[in-house]
Amino acid sequence: MGIRTNILLRVYIAFGLILLFAGAVVVQLYRVQVIQGKKWRAMSQSLSTKYENVEASRGNILSVDGSLLATSVPEYELHMDMLAGSVADDKVFFEKVDSLALKLAQLYPDRSAMEFSRMLRDARKDGARYQLIRRNVTYQELEKIKKFPLLNKGRFGSSLITIEENKRLHPFQSLAARTIGYKNDNVKNAVGLEGAYADYISGENGKRLMQRIAGGIYMPVNNGEEEIPAKDGADIISTIDVNYQDVAQDALKKQLIKSQADYGCVVLMEVATGEIRAIANFTRSKEGDYQEKLNYAISNAKDPGSTFKLASYMTLFDQHKIDTNTMVNVEGGSYSMYYKDKLLKTFKDAESMPSPMTAKRAFEESSNVAVVKFVTSSYANNPREYTDNLQNVLHLNEKIGLQIHGEAQPVVKNPSNRSWSKLTLPQMAYGYEMRITPLQMLTLYNSVANNGKMITPIFVREIQRLGNPVEQFHTRVINPKVCSDATLGKMKALLEGVVLNGTGKTFIKNNLYSVAGKTGTAQIANDGAGYGEQKTYQASFCGYFPADHPKYSMIVVINHPTVGNTLAAYVAGPVFREIADRVFSNDLQINQNTTTHFVGNTTMPKVKQGNVAALKQVYSKLGIKPLYASANGAANGIDTSNGIAFEENKYKTGTVPVVTGMGLSDALYKLGNAGYKVGVRGSGVVMAQSVAGGSAMPKGSKILIELQ
Repeated sequence: MGIRTNILLRVYIAFGLILLFAGAVVVQLYRVQVIQGKKWRAMSQSLSTKYENVEASRGNILSVDGSLLATSVPEYELHMDMLAGSVADDKVFFEKVDSLALKLAQLYPDRSAMEFSRMLRDARKDGARYQLIRRNVTYQELEKIKKFPLLNKGRFGSSLITIEENKRLHPFQSLAARTIGYKNDNVKNAVGLEGAYADYISGENGKRLMQRIAGGIYMPVNNGEEEIPAKDGADIISTIDVNYQDVAQDALKKQLIKSQADYGCVVLMEVATGEIRAIANFTRSKEGDYQEKLNYAISNAKDPGSTFKLASYMTLFDQHKIDTNTMVNVEGGSYSMYYKDKLLKTFKDAESMPSPMTAKRAFEESSNVAVVKFVTSSYANNPREYTDNLQNVLHLNEKIGLQIHGEAQPVVKNPSNRSWSKLTLPQMAYGYEMRITPLQMLTLYNSVANNGKMITPIFVREIQRLGNPVEQFHTRVINPKVCSDATLGKMKALLEGVVLNGTGKTFIKNNLYSVAGKTGTAQIANDGAGYGEQKTYQASFCGYFPADHPKYSMIVVINHPTVGNTLAAYVAGPVFREIADRVFSNDLQINQNTTTHFVGNTTMPKVKQGNVAALKQVYSKLGIKPLYASANGAANGIDTSNGIAFEENKYKTGTVPVVTGMGLSDALYKLGNAGYKVGVRGSGVVMAQSVAGGSAMPKGSKILIELQ
């Protein structure tokens, strides 16, 4: 074989191999595109596009009067597609880009028009499909931006891409923060109403189709629109009253600061319904201020101390062991208990006590010795008779079953417990060797105010969607009758006696309305160290008002006060009194059953021109007789000795009424009726108006009023 033939043979072989390889490639391409085409196209699509969850707008949480406690507001992230139809033409883009930059700079002064222009031009040069313009844009700002040059082409063909997000706001900021709570995906750690009703509030997420572009970035396929719309969450109507909540937080924090306590809580509940009107919890931080960190009212189970004497006396009375006039020797306030000649413990009262004294007087003065003697003499041979009543009738060993998470398990012993000892029964008598939360204790006191019916507290009244009820909640009856009517009458008398004659008279007794309740000062065991030499006290007051027709029950608990007197009357009493005073003065229903008391000047109040309907309503509530009302709805109030006469308020059409000296509501009413728009500056009563009264001025004109 010659050299030429050898070379040609090699060339033919190489060419044949190339043809064979090319044929294999063609076959494989056919196989991939035709036979397996559907499969690979689907895979390609799945790699370049994906569905992204669109979070639904969470429902509102409202107070009992409709005020917003928590709400979601939309915020937007704005992007621009530099290859979209509205900016595809270079001439159009470069003619209007500087105008767009100027508009953006005017709306967001933190960047200059030149900076915005440079950013937009660079994005255009790079062919950016998803250029970020701005984050945290409000709805009002978005509506303005949609009218800017290059962005005002409407939904189709627009270069503007909007991504909506929801921001959770609390209009009253820290008000009832721990009870309102916050969103938490971990159900075990869910907090407050936000956590407990997350299934209702959260709504149902939607879906948005996203496409992968250069740089691994995903942008919405349909300009931010959702393929599956999100379903907004339902609204929660709570039982909280924002006014009472504000009063409760203010009074509690003020006392915590004064006594430099570790923490404290307050719960205000409506007696008949069990609805919680206010609940406040504050903890002292490392910096020394007070914040809502833990819901002590429902989670902090500790020895209640003397507030538990209500349960002991109720059991004693109901089982006919003693009566209110049963005498007891309190031995001056110190009693040593022995077992087989061995000293078990010396029980002491906070102060020396006269001896002997009646059971009623002992309760009013909160004698530990008295209740220890009563309980041990009555139940020493059969302690289960005592503990069965606490557990099976008063249900103090059971959780209440609250609408929010975090309720602590109460502990009330019986003789079957391994830790039961010779001291357990006497110590239980005045609130030791047990664990009860403040809200669980309030539930017991509320049953007395509620004529013996024990009910569960509730925090949510209703769930609504688009204003329509989805679910309504009512309190659950734990026990329709916790004791006999005879025992109930005795307990009411004892609780009122505490305030009238006993430990509560100094700070809680008042002449406007009656209060019933019980003080409690308990020594609290330090975690892991027992009671020890370093004594830590918890001061509490639990009761209800008005005592003769109870509308509200309340408990105040303050832990470890370090400044001033540590007795409950001095620490918890002022908080209870301040809140009760404010509630009593604001609730007209409980005032209707009381005698009117006049303090200071009792002449008729001065009134100004204004809304006669509102004026009549006020005087009706005050019991003042309206003598005459005008027909046109606006009136001048004139003081008389027999009532209030309303004379007709006349002003010439087209002239400005005089509103100086009025409150804001009446001023707005009068100027509005006259056909004018009103601008307001300041607060209080009107001191000046921009256009003098009597001046001729066309309707629709704006008048500025200044208040102070």
